[in-house]
Amino acid sequence: MDRDIDPEALVRLDLAGAPEPPPDARTVNFARKGRGATFNPPVRFDKASSEAFGDGWNTLAAEFGELPPLPTTLSRDASRSVIAYNTSPDIGFDRAVNPYRGCEHGCIYCYARPTHAYLGLSPGLDFETKLLFKPEVAELLEKELRKPGYVPRPLALGSNTDPYQPVERTLKLTRSVLEVLDRFNHPCTIVTKSAGVLRDLDILERMAKRRLVSVCISVTTLEPALARTMEPRAPTPARRLCAVAELTRAGIPTGVLAAPMIPGLNDAEMERILEAAARAGARSAGYVLLRLPHELRQMFEAWLNEHAPDRAKHVLSLIRQTRGGQLNDARFGHRFSGSGAYADLLARRFERAARQWGFTESRVGLDCSAFRVPADAKQGLAEAQMTLGF
Repeated sequence: MDRDIDPEALVRLDLAGAPEPPPDARTVNFARKGRGATFNPPVRFDKASSEAFGDGWNTLAAEFGELPPLPTTLSRDASRSVIAYNTSPDIGFDRAVNPYRGCEHGCIYCYARPTHAYLGLSPGLDFETKLLFKPEVAELLEKELRKPGYVPRPLALGSNTDPYQPVERTLKLTRSVLEVLDRFNHPCTIVTKSAGVLRDLDILERMAKRRLVSVCISVTTLEPALARTMEPRAPTPARRLCAVAELTRAGIPTGVLAAPMIPGLNDAEMERILEAAARAGARSAGYVLLRLPHELRQMFEAWLNEHAPDRAKHVLSLIRQTRGGQLNDARFGHRFSGSGAYADLLARRFERAARQWGFTESRVGLDCSAFRVPADAKQGLAEAQMTLGF
């Protein structure tokens, strides 16, 4: 090397007039058509993770610029039990059944996304494209209900993922669960954002007559464009309100859940959502403040920067105001409603709107006393044969 040449000069670049540097993995758009998440965050339990790295030649932009749509894949869940119990003081049920893990609706704000990490899958795009289903959910449920000493309490459908997500149209696992609950006279609650619940009106009407079921429809926004980006594969808000009306006409106790309320994004719609719900015939209403556990924090921030860059900082600032300066507060008694002046104002707005539109009654009580274990096929045949000689 020529000693008169400064070695550092070899790596100096005159950046005047140079093009902008290529994007790195944090700025490349990984969004897929029809999907909510914009990327796949690493699984928090994995010791190692991979990340796309820009080499300075715009190869990242070329590679990820035109990504094809992601297909939905289904895998069998080998679980040998289906009733999940909880002791949380924040929710009004102690048991639930989820026929599916993951949810194709793709709601970016879904608090259940981080649970996909327990399967070794990402809470991002994996959550909405790599689904697990429980083909024997009805048989396993019946087996658990037949156990000696089982004490019935209202069982929740839709506590973790939507029981009426698109794949339910063909697999009909939620319907098979309802058929079991109907035969056992077992009470249940359903939370969904899908009008697909109307397919099972025949079962729901029978159960409603015995005070065995109530339905809650989630309505996050009345704006179709916002719903399309936040909940890309869920039915439109108008279709959900129509479902509320049809369920009410069928005599099924139906409420609306304005959830989640996201400060600075959709919380201004709270009063309009409750008004629309009341006009559709809803009998009860509730709301939940946005929760951002684990990976959901960085996922939601990336989604905001992609779909609402002009107000991303403002929304995140308001969320922190309701979460003690953080993006999430997992404490019992706080995680659903938040704290601070902004959260208190939201609570007062809900209470006022609820009174205005007649949502002053608590949700309908379900009857646990009618629970009966029906005779199985073999036992029923034996009993019939014993009566033939008398």
